Amino acid sequence: MNPVALSLTLLQQTCVYLVVAYLLAGTRIFIPLMHVTIRLPQRTACYVVCSLFCIMGTYLGLHIDDSIAHTRTIGSVLGGVLGGPVVGLAVGLTGGLHRYSLGGSSALPCAIATVVGGLIGGGYHRYMIGRGKAATVFRPVPVALVTLVAIVVEMAILLLMLKAPANWHLVEQIAIPMGVANTLGAGMFMRILVDRRKLFERQSTVFSTKALAIAARVEGLLREGFDPDASARAARLVKVIQEESGVGAVAMTDTRQLVAFTGIGADHHLPGTVIESALTLQAIERNEVVYADGNEVPYRCSIPPKCSLASCLIIPLTDEENQVIGTIKLYEPRSRLFSNINRTLGEGIGRLLSNQILAGRYLRQREMLQQSEIKLLQAQINPHFLFNALNTLISVIRRDPERACTLVFSLSTFFRSNLKRPSEDARLIEELAHVSSYLEIEQARFGDRLQVEFDVPDRLQHVRLPAFSLQPVVENAIKHGTSQLLGIGRVRISARQDGNDLLLCVEDNAGLYKPPAEGNDGLGVNLVRRRIANRYGAGYGMDIECEPEVMTRVTLRLPFSPSEL
Repeated sequence: MNPVALSLTLLQQTCVYLVVAYLLAGTRIFIPLMHVTIRLPQRTACYVVCSLFCIMGTYLGLHIDDSIAHTRTIGSVLGGVLGGPVVGLAVGLTGGLHRYSLGGSSALPCAIATVVGGLIGGGYHRYMIGRGKAATVFRPVPVALVTLVAIVVEMAILLLMLKAPANWHLVEQIAIPMGVANTLGAGMFMRILVDRRKLFERQSTVFSTKALAIAARVEGLLREGFDPDASARAARLVKVIQEESGVGAVAMTDTRQLVAFTGIGADHHLPGTVIESALTLQAIERNEVVYADGNEVPYRCSIPPKCSLASCLIIPLTDEENQVIGTIKLYEPRSRLFSNINRTLGEGIGRLLSNQILAGRYLRQREMLQQSEIKLLQAQINPHFLFNALNTLISVIRRDPERACTLVFSLSTFFRSNLKRPSEDARLIEELAHVSSYLEIEQARFGDRLQVEFDVPDRLQHVRLPAFSLQPVVENAIKHGTSQLLGIGRVRISARQDGNDLLLCVEDNAGLYKPPAEGNDGLGVNLVRRRIANRYGAGYGMDIECEPEVMTRVTLRLPFSPSEL
């Protein structure tokens, strides 16, 4: 057989390689092999696949004289290029032993050459990695040249080991055809793998870019759920989804009617239209994603039959109890196919919006809980304090009417600040005023038996903190502390900055604190502790120190920032 005919025959055999490579390139076997660093399972897969290519190259080869013109080198070299020297050696040994088992005068040289081919591929892999050229190790042209080098080495081995003059003719016959077929085959094989990887990466990039863009642009639009103002936000939302996904149209519905629509068919898909589509009703009733491609699953617009929309993806939106509260619908017209990317993206958007609705409800419930806690603290005014205050006023009115007027004003201030606190936050100066109003009454009640000291620097007066944080602690110090003493009770209220934190201390000289049973440490103090911890995290809250019959010190740790001044 002349060299040209032999070359064409070997190239035909190479096409078999390429078809197999094309079929395998998109599978989970080959995609991981395109990473420079692969693990043992991938190395094992690489060894198996490339060894099979080696054996296939031998079987498909043409017998010439007592030898075989083959495409086996493609498998051995690619084994080394993809898996490194160890895999290349293993593939070469497998392919070489198989060739040796077939016998013939060139069996041993061919077996050795196959092992060398695997080592050449592995050496190229190691060299490129060592030179920091990992990104270029799989380029088709260099891989083809490496394969050509392996063929040249193989021919040299044949010449050295087969010393008979007739072998010169054998090498002359097969050298060029094998060089052409193996070089082109290895290069094109690698081109297929590289192109598949690029396609995969491009699809992943497109998907990630679309998903991130949509997530960023729709952030917060459905936090309020389907409230009366949802139509305007829903219109913005469907427009964003259509712009980023590129589908023909996007719609949003609640469980009864169309809320928003944009894209093809917007002239007749009007917000407020009652849902009549059987597919949409199915998605709502069964809480399942429905995809109608117009072929296997028929799709027809339920409004005008001549609508150009021909396929539809319907994704349910659910609440915290997994109940459907609406749907997102993506459409494509007859002139376009519904891409898998957009189908996956649509389902992701559905989950994103459902989570956004859940997050919004969680935040609203949290706000309601915080408001409830404030109301609870406001209602925490001890009736005994009110009765004691009124009794104190009665006694003071008789002997000192002006003092009584001052106490009435303080009592009024105390109740007003309890009932009309404008927000859940307050400045420290407001908290101190509230506490002072309370202490004014208590000092009138206890007289000289209660002494109060404030130590709060002016620069801390305007730091913000949760409202009603200080008064319950001070009340606790008097009610369960100094009021139990026969002698003078002292309460010291201080504030200082500790790094990025604000420390508020309330200290009494009673030292009567006893750790309460779990969950029974007083409603007011417990709420103060929990509100601070919930709002600022586990590093903040309340710390209680006690030296029996000496002192009890309650310290509130809150975040402090100079910008809050």
